[in-house]
Amino acid sequence: MTPEILALEREADQLKVDGKPEEAIAKLQEALAIDESFVRAHLGLSVLYNTAGDYEKSVSHAERAVELEPDDPFNMAALSVTYQRAFEGTKDPIFIQKAEDALARNNR
Repeated sequence: MTPEILALEREADQLKVDGKPEEAIAKLQEALAIDESFVRAHLGLSVLYNTAGDYEKSVSHAERAVELEPDDPFNMAALSVTYQRAFEGTKDPIFIQKAEDALARNNR
């Protein structure tokens, strides 16, 4: 990771704390424009989009984090939680099945 990416991540974290989620999203998107494989930016965007009720983008970023680091148990657990939250927000049962699948994959 470059110092620039880490600085953008820190700025995004502070903006989130300051109650400025849209600006935090923009900072993390800037980081991904520099390095699309920056997993923490994908995880941060997943959380921010979930909070904003944009479950499609939330799930997409959580899935991308797992694609980039498939053996990381934290990423798989985060994906399962993201699916659960997407279900809570949408009531679409596909998300429960996906959450269970992600949890099962994490427990192998």
